[in-house]
Amino acid sequence: MTTETPYEVELKFRVTDAVALRRQLCEMGVTWGRVEVQVDQYFQHPARNFVETDEALRLRTIGEQTTLTFKGPVIDRRTKTRQELEVALQPGHDVAAIMACVLQQLSFPAVREVRKERSTGQLNWQGHAVTCCWDEVPPIGTFVEFELLTDAAGKSAAQQAILSLAEHCGLTAQEPRSYLQMTLEHDEHLRDAR
Repeated sequence: MTTETPYEVELKFRVTDAVALRRQLCEMGVTWGRVEVQVDQYFQHPARNFVETDEALRLRTIGEQTTLTFKGPVIDRRTKTRQELEVALQPGHDVAAIMACVLQQLSFPAVREVRKERSTGQLNWQGHAVTCCWDEVPPIGTFVEFELLTDAAGKSAAQQAILSLAEHCGLTAQEPRSYLQMTLEHDEHLRDAR
């Protein structure tokens, strides 16, 4: 049995007026869930540079649940569309540390940890169940993300829906960088300032 690799279609924006944007999204029907602390550990490939290939390998921990995620190269920069594979690991406090150790023993060095507080909501937009994420990512700021998971056949419609939603919300300055990239740039800026 074969399973088609799903695509993640995503747009991310830095939030400049949190009160107005939250109000607008709530008026559109987004009901936000509780805030979760997400701890993301990123790893580098031993034989190729993920910065150059635009890929990512991540362990995400929320409470006792850890997920291993591989994100393929971005294939559409307007909407940051890429293939995404996720595996939920067995629950437990030590699972992330054990999996990180396994990856490092296999020569996947740890790059950086990124912590954020995320609240998630759903919005029905043009027949799509869009996931809306409100992220507080110290020290780089507050962001909103719109995400859809789709198969290859639904990719174009998902991209158009996400672009339309962003336009409707008046969001025009997409943030193409990952939280990891922005955090690493922030670290480098601090080192240079010393």
